[in-house]
Amino acid sequence: MKKIRFCGVIPSRYGSVRFPGKSLALIKGKPMVQRVYEQCIKSKMLDYVVVATDDKRIADTVTGFGGNFVMTSSDLNSGTDRVAQAVLRIDTQYVINIQGDEPLIDPQIIDSVAQSMVDSEEVYMSTPISVFGAGEDVNNPNFVKAVVDNDNYAIYFSRSPIPYIRDKNSAGPQIFYKHIGLYGYKKDFLLELVRLPQSRLELAEQLEQLRVLENGYKIKTVVVKYNGMGVDTPSDVEEIEKRL
Repeated sequence: MKKIRFCGVIPSRYGSVRFPGKSLALIKGKPMVQRVYEQCIKSKMLDYVVVATDDKRIADTVTGFGGNFVMTSSDLNSGTDRVAQAVLRIDTQYVINIQGDEPLIDPQIIDSVAQSMVDSEEVYMSTPISVFGAGEDVNNPNFVKAVVDNDNYAIYFSRSPIPYIRDKNSAGPQIFYKHIGLYGYKKDFLLELVRLPQSRLELAEQLEQLRVLENGYKIKTVVVKYNGMGVDTPSDVEEIEKRL
């Protein structure tokens, strides 16, 4: 394969604890992995899209709808490790890690993250965030919160509501940012990242991106408008179908 600039990788495994086989769950007649893939190929920035899996059933499904896949080890700690292993033999400059359980992912968000890396050579990792909408529960630990500096580099990510508003009368208007689990990397940095051991804060919050910050690296954030939804349980499929 000739060298490409942006490779989109969708990590997809069969053995989800809460929802086994969810990658193949049908959403209005199409497997979820196909829904994600079809959104990714709408991106204007991705030159190549591939599903990284450790399961033949998923690989066969991807082949069935005409997609690309690469087999990865079943003995990996995270989706990031799976993505890194998938691109070892792909000659690409940048890697975009797209969650396999986000069937409504907006291709414009993929492009925004990719563009942020093109715009500055200093950016070696980028991720999108959005402003919490009315009615969204900032206290919900399933919504990961982000705080950023004046240049939109991440300061911290947490399942707790941050910043904590000590005095609501004097703090002034506050914006809470919700993290969207999509990542862009320079390939060389990704391969370096997965060689680092899991960090203390990463293990405490169960958030892989904290390994980056805890080791002194920077993450550029891109503010986008997005009200997507991931699939964690069978009931989520019904909600996704309603949105479709």
